[in-house]
Amino acid sequence: MDQGYRERPAAHETGPYLEPLRILIRGALAPLPWWLSEFILFGLKQAWACLFAAIMLALLLVTKAIWQPGWPIYRYDFLFLAALTIQILFLRFKMESWDEARVILIYHVTGTVMEIFKVHMGSWAYPETSLLEIGGVPLFSGFMYAAVGSFMARTIRIFDMRFSHYPPMWLTGLLAIAIYANFFSHHFLPDIRYLLFAATVIVFRRVNIHFTTEKTTLRMPLVLAAFLSSTFLWLAENIGTLTGTWIYPTQKTWHVVSFGKLGSWYLLLYVSFVLVTLVVKPRPPE
Repeated sequence: MDQGYRERPAAHETGPYLEPLRILIRGALAPLPWWLSEFILFGLKQAWACLFAAIMLALLLVTKAIWQPGWPIYRYDFLFLAALTIQILFLRFKMESWDEARVILIYHVTGTVMEIFKVHMGSWAYPETSLLEIGGVPLFSGFMYAAVGSFMARTIRIFDMRFSHYPPMWLTGLLAIAIYANFFSHHFLPDIRYLLFAATVIVFRRVNIHFTTEKTTLRMPLVLAAFLSSTFLWLAENIGTLTGTWIYPTQKTWHVVSFGKLGSWYLLLYVSFVLVTLVVKPRPPE
């Protein structure tokens, strides 16, 4: 990750209801050395960007710990209603924009379709009962995918991200379609994931993400950012299986999810990112 040579104000879009809190935090950090202030703000903004995902993971852990069989609502159905409520509150209090909500909806549908197919093929399963489900897939699962799209869209806005040397949209679109199709076709045809890994590097090799924490602009290769993000998603998936929310055929007793899933998340992130760019167009550095 490299530091840029110019400074410009960052976009601070926390929503009008949380503006006093933002001002308070900024004031508290003002006496600190600039590098320490920037580091703390980076962590806080990352936490803010992944708020939806963090709440969903917390709900998986809490509901697993407290849920009882005799309660009047199934755990999966509660998770769906909770996720829907959170989404409504985010929009109501302007913590999320309608553009970001559209990204969530697109990725929710995309993820749910893949979930239905994968569960049908026995790739993984949801062991608990649910009323709000399609083809054995509880509807809350779509929000787990949507959380990824939400994080990406919010990160682009919060860090005022710009993208240098971004490839043509038609090319990234074709790559995303090929990746998404391979998640289905590899059950019947040869798995081309290694070719797709190479394709992501070739297509995005020159792309740098330029992001602003407070004033100083930093940059990071997009491919590196995708790998780091997929690592965190792999860790999050381990929380899902640890709580028994979904399980793989090999997990009669819990164990760490195979590292091969990290590669799957790496590829799926490109599908997510391309879907985000349909709504939030990538902008070049100023």
